[in-house]
Amino acid sequence: MQAESRPVTSNQASLHPKLAKVVQRHLRHPTRKPIAPHNLAAFEALKQRMVEDPRPLVLDSFCGTGQSTAILAQRHENHLVVGIDQSAHRLERHISGTTDNYLLLRAQCEDIWQLILQQQWRVSAHYLLYPNPWPKSAQLQRRIHGHAGFLHLLQMGGKIELRSNWQVYVEEFGLAMWLAGNAGWVSRVEPQSALTLFEEKYRASGHALWRYCGALKVP
Repeated sequence: MQAESRPVTSNQASLHPKLAKVVQRHLRHPTRKPIAPHNLAAFEALKQRMVEDPRPLVLDSFCGTGQSTAILAQRHENHLVVGIDQSAHRLERHISGTTDNYLLLRAQCEDIWQLILQQQWRVSAHYLLYPNPWPKSAQLQRRIHGHAGFLHLLQMGGKIELRSNWQVYVEEFGLAMWLAGNAGWVSRVEPQSALTLFEEKYRASGHALWRYCGALKVP
């Protein structure tokens, strides 16, 4: 029997008061952090796959066990779906899907995004499913929309969907996207087959699930 999951608790009840300031700073000043060697090594697998079988890309960032990556590969059968997670423990729990059009990388997402941009590849769709919410107010810059790598996410283009069981997180992401000039909408996730193990657990525990959907404008 699956253990019940607790709702997100935070000392932040609404949108972070410094969100706009942080996002605008990152939009003006892209990160200069060097790419870690292990992320460069992981990216080589993707480069080789694109040489052997070039396809439009779909990203599944922070993919956990890769369950969502395998499901998304069925939905995007003419694409290469790339699941990225930094945890070897989670990826080792992956159960292979029924299609061969996906690839799992053990790497940090923000570095892989930057490397994709260096190759001048565009992304057709990008899924960010139940990332760590970093719920403490002091952790804003660890959230996707507060991180210095947010600009790289924007520059890759494509349709984008983020899901979370913390409404504030999704609304913050939506505001960050709006500040960057991208339109989208926030809504409840309708009952359906779960894309991730977390989504399955949260729904079984009675959590309200939220999502942001939109499309990124790139030059």
